[in-house]
Amino acid sequence: VTEKCGISQEDIVIRMTGCPNSCGRPSMAEIGFIGKAPGTYNMYLGADFVGHRLNTLSAESVNETQIIELLTPLFTAYSKEREKNEKFGDFLIRKKKVKPMTNGRDWWSLPEV
Repeated sequence: VTEKCGISQEDIVIRMTGCPNSCGRPSMAEIGFIGKAPGTYNMYLGADFVGHRLNTLSAESVNETQIIELLTPLFTAYSKEREKNEKFGDFLIRKKKVKPMTNGRDWWSLPEV
């Protein structure tokens, strides 16, 4: 998908873990996945590249096909609308695709829509 969208050479932090124990630290990724059931994940978006901001729940209980459907338009917009040297998580916040997670105590709560 990144190649199709013209961003295959961009560094984007993606982390996935199979359960809510979060050993892979998906909350610190620009794109994070936490397993809910076999082949089903919660998708989180919007952390910053260096780990100073947590991501925010973006989609619940999505499968691989749905993940690709959700990320493709975001990657396309990123490839066309990003600012010079802007990282993917920062782009998502600037374009208001997700709200920034400014308080770690709120990470498990559902975001306001």
